[in-house]
Amino acid sequence: MSAAPVKVLVIDDEPPIRKLLRMGLSTQGYEILEAPSGKVALELLTQGPALIILDLGLPDIKGHELLRMIRGRNDGVPIVVLSSRDDEAGKVQALDLGADD
Repeated sequence: MSAAPVKVLVIDDEPPIRKLLRMGLSTQGYEILEAPSGKVALELLTQGPALIILDLGLPDIKGHELLRMIRGRNDGVPIVVLSSRDDEAGKVQALDLGADD
């Protein structure tokens, strides 16, 4: 009997980015949960992801606010921020709010 695959929650509003991450991670045996918005991400948290990959530029909830909400619900799950922005202050803020990388 094999163990259940580790769940990774990918939160990004861009389908090509989600597809790229899904393809790369699923070939390594991870189960990918995809959220195109903050609202969907909050719903998928109930499935117990072991890792969250979070884009800060979401259409419905600001990434930093979503990060704060996730940390309020699940303090232990590692969160990796995915951002194409060159905003140093935004990256520092994400780390201050509890992002792991």
